[in-house]
Amino acid sequence: MGQVSRPAAAVHAGQPVGQTWTSAKHQRGVTLLEALIVMALIAMIAGLSYPSVSSGLDTLRLRSTSDAIVSFLNIALDHADRRQQAVEVIISPRENTLLSRTADFGFARRLDIPAQLRIVSVQPPLPAVLDTEEPRRFLLYPGGSVPRIGIEIATLQGRRRMVTVDPVTGSPGATQ
Repeated sequence: MGQVSRPAAAVHAGQPVGQTWTSAKHQRGVTLLEALIVMALIAMIAGLSYPSVSSGLDTLRLRSTSDAIVSFLNIALDHADRRQQAVEVIISPRENTLLSRTADFGFARRLDIPAQLRIVSVQPPLPAVLDTEEPRRFLLYPGGSVPRIGIEIATLQGRRRMVTVDPVTGSPGATQ
């Protein structure tokens, strides 16, 4: 009883007379089962690709943060040379920040490390310090030798990158 036949005037040449409006040829839309299958396939593809996308974002975040630290140290070194003022660089693993400033506070810069990353260690290690979370201070003297500074940052998943200042050339760089 659920089938409705076509009117006789609508029958085209070559079609059987008993074909109904609900035939597969004229059916439109998507069934619930088809929609569920498509959603399951999309969820499966997203689940399989998420780890690689997440890893790529962590690597990108780590690289951009290390580049920001290199730039931060370059600015501090450049300021010490050009303005002929000593610049203090403070690295605080506890607060996850870097700060550079002059004695007269005419120059002050702050770099906050993103929450997804953390400062793991500051090189060279001090032999008498028990708390590695204490802020470390370095002085950059104009025309003087540059101290060896190393800042190791890491993602929450454990990927690491080291930013160092080469004492011979006085230029910072990042290594894995």
